[in-house]
Amino acid sequence: MHTKSDIIDALSTFIHQRPGLEFGNYGDISSYRSEMRSITKDLHHARELLQAVAWRDNITADDIIAATQGGRLTIEPTARGFRINYTTGQYFPTEYRRAVASLLSSLLWSQWRGYFAEPTGDLIRATARRELSRSVVRRWFN
Repeated sequence: MHTKSDIIDALSTFIHQRPGLEFGNYGDISSYRSEMRSITKDLHHARELLQAVAWRDNITADDIIAATQGGRLTIEPTARGFRINYTTGQYFPTEYRRAVASLLSSLLWSQWRGYFAEPTGDLIRATARRELSRSVVRRWFN
């Protein structure tokens, strides 16, 4: 039986892999470094969201797997845990961490929606502002 912590570990391993940017795809060092900063920021956001999902007991392994249905990011059980697969849209190095952050922010949004008798986007965003960094809220909850 696989657990939520197995999925969290697999997602963590996935977001911590090297992006594999190819310098030849960029015209100069400035644009290359700019892209690297953006990718690193995506890593920080994905880490924070992963932590927020990890400590919420009411988000289960089944919830996480169900949230990937029909998307580019899939989670497949294996004999030793889970394998994370991502189908690239344009360029893998700039997308894979964002895909995880998007999945996790969606899970949190769904959970927070259940807190309120009459949920509104404003109430959910206020909850996100109380629990997450300003940078993550601005990017994933606006």
